[in-house]
Amino acid sequence: MNLKRYLIFLPDKEAGKDTAKLRFRVKWSGGSAAFSVGYRVEVDKWEVSTQRCRISTTHGKKKIQANIINREIQRYELAANSVLNGFESKDKTPTNDEFRDAFNLAINRTLKVSKLRAGSTFYEIFDMFVLTAGAENSWSEDTVRKFNNVKEYMQAFDSSLSFNSLSDQKMTDFVKYLNSIGHRNSTTDKNISFVRWFLRWCHKKELYHGRVHETFRPKLKGVDSNSKEVIYLTWDELHHLLNLKIPDTMPGIERVRDVFCFCCFTSLRYSDVKKLCRSDIRDNYIRVVTKKTDDGLTIDLNKYSRAILDKYADCNFPEDRALPVVSNSSMNWSLKELGKLAGFNDMRRIVFFVGRDRYEEVHPLHELLTTHCGRRTFIVNALYLGIPAEVVMKWTGHSDFEAMKPYVKIVDELKSKEMAKFDQGVKSPILKKGTKKRVL
Repeated sequence: MNLKRYLIFLPDKEAGKDTAKLRFRVKWSGGSAAFSVGYRVEVDKWEVSTQRCRISTTHGKKKIQANIINREIQRYELAANSVLNGFESKDKTPTNDEFRDAFNLAINRTLKVSKLRAGSTFYEIFDMFVLTAGAENSWSEDTVRKFNNVKEYMQAFDSSLSFNSLSDQKMTDFVKYLNSIGHRNSTTDKNISFVRWFLRWCHKKELYHGRVHETFRPKLKGVDSNSKEVIYLTWDELHHLLNLKIPDTMPGIERVRDVFCFCCFTSLRYSDVKKLCRSDIRDNYIRVVTKKTDDGLTIDLNKYSRAILDKYADCNFPEDRALPVVSNSSMNWSLKELGKLAGFNDMRRIVFFVGRDRYEEVHPLHELLTTHCGRRTFIVNALYLGIPAEVVMKWTGHSDFEAMKPYVKIVDELKSKEMAKFDQGVKSPILKKGTKKRVL
């Protein structure tokens, strides 16, 4: 299902007032809803074409900065689209009330538990969770799809599952079921974390009073940090890619290359580089609030990341974006094509587990390139260049050194290989016992 939609922000001018209430209207095939954004704006400082306050302006008696209002506009816009995407994924057209309830929950307005009727089933509440938490956290379509997949797995496992029947043993049986249908342990671990997320949300909303989200921690082979497979580009591979001549017939590939390299030189995740605006950029650094963790990060610019920003400084992208970022799926497909073009054909071994069984696969590097490889490339090369892990973590937003262990292990192995080159150098006479040593 494709829900056609129309989103608009309008200053609602009132007689005798110097400012106007900012309102948000949403229309879709089958319904409509309107909301107050919670700010007043000055009409002469409002840009109709972009539906945003003009950059560097202030509004109202409190002189609210434009970027604060614009961020709230963006939050409402993302929430509305996420809610509608959620209904699309369920092949359902929402009523006005259904959309309004889901949207209000998504932007953190007061939850009325009565909306989730006492007779709501486990899976009906799961649907509401996907709609509201998805919009609240600006989930991508891919993330919404993953949560809906988890729901399908749970229904296939036990269609009558309820909060009362949920227990650690029940979750253990669910893990066995996922193994039986061929899920890798890494995928199973992720799915279980999704279930825990759902249960934490329900517990917070007083819809679930158990503790499975706290007590169930299965030990799965191959999912600890030391077993983590890290796909990254070496410093030489990164520079080869950065300087690669892209055919004029492939302008889209060149843009993907530039965005990916920007991630490699800044540590930004795809979700954060996608929403990077010019207002986030300063002379020597960028300031971002990460989408995944809501952390505020200051990331210093280097000559490579600065050059990529300068390349697109005169280009106009929607919502004042700084870089030409395409969808995650499109970018992942293009990266594999880019890897072929760059000749990244050396073979990488991937080890994974399904339950207790160990498997190995070998693939050329270009087949394994994804957007997240950019962040991993940054971390490995930063550590290899000698930047302390504590400094790297300030840029990446990692709060736990445990997450850095796989990268430290890689760098240690790289340095050991470099040290071994001394053994391949010019041979010198081996001192015999009793030989007089030369003093340098």
